[in-house]
Amino acid sequence: MSPQTEAVHDGQTSPTRTRRIGSVEVLAVVLVLLVVFRGPVSAAISSPRLQTWTTVFVSVMVQAVPFLVFGVVLSAVIAVFVPASFWARALPRHPALAVPVASAAGVVLPGCECGAVPIAGSLIRRGVTPAAALAFLLAAPSINPIVLTATAVAFPANPEMVLGRGVASLIVAMIMGWLWLRLGKTEWIRLPHRHDDGATKLVAFWAAVRHDVVHAGGFLVLGAMAAATINVVVPERWLLTLADKPVLSVLALALLAVLLSICSEADAFVAASLSQFSLTARLAFLVVGPMVDLKLVSMQAGVFGRRFAARFSPATFIVAVLVAVGVAAVVL
Repeated sequence: MSPQTEAVHDGQTSPTRTRRIGSVEVLAVVLVLLVVFRGPVSAAISSPRLQTWTTVFVSVMVQAVPFLVFGVVLSAVIAVFVPASFWARALPRHPALAVPVASAAGVVLPGCECGAVPIAGSLIRRGVTPAAALAFLLAAPSINPIVLTATAVAFPANPEMVLGRGVASLIVAMIMGWLWLRLGKTEWIRLPHRHDDGATKLVAFWAAVRHDVVHAGGFLVLGAMAAATINVVVPERWLLTLADKPVLSVLALALLAVLLSICSEADAFVAASLSQFSLTARLAFLVVGPMVDLKLVSMQAGVFGRRFAARFSPATFIVAVLVAVGVAAVVL
């Protein structure tokens, strides 16, 4: 006789099983709430501010997701199919020399910052010195052919903006790589562990793709939500007030680039539309945006760890602003 049967014969109640709430129950509750509160819900959906929030969120996601997927796939290819010995041959052995080479390699990648993050993570996993991988991370979204072509189209009357953006972005990438060599610590980077040891290359490839899509994609969504919220909250008249002040206008557009989180393939058209600001301020917008924005910081925290993002992103912002102003004084 089982213990449960013995308990019943002894006059005790049998143990009850706890029923879990399933998706059907949750859906039923949601439907009931929508019916009960259909008035407030309809008013909220028709709100112009909510519509603006939705538009910004969807636009950021639509711009970023294709390049995120491209970067994730390329990241998996690098992690699985490219032997570690390739990087030893492709990059100079001395880390200080590997930084400019890795920065210049960003010219050949037609992607944005969303795709560069997982690629940089794979490079570090394959034995590339973090300084070179981080220099590539910053340079690739800013100096690739698609971005430079978009900048030329957005500024037809100011072709010097293309040169200024390319030169300033390359300088920032190299400076940050060399700063990491000097001041960076290995324990600041904590790459998520992948459980694909012993698997075939094809299985490991798809495992890497799934891992990075879930890991980086989640932070991309959070960053896009934050950018959309700030677009709704920050009054537009503040920008008009700052446009006439040279120093504040540069800082304002640099911060705006961080908050808007626009993909680097599209940010030149936004910068061109800010005609009330100087070319120097708009160059700062173009240099800072692909290197430091909300979705990028969120993705860096997810791929490299929060300790890394808390140090690397503020330092990159400061260097990017200073370099952009310096290059603008010479080129523009």
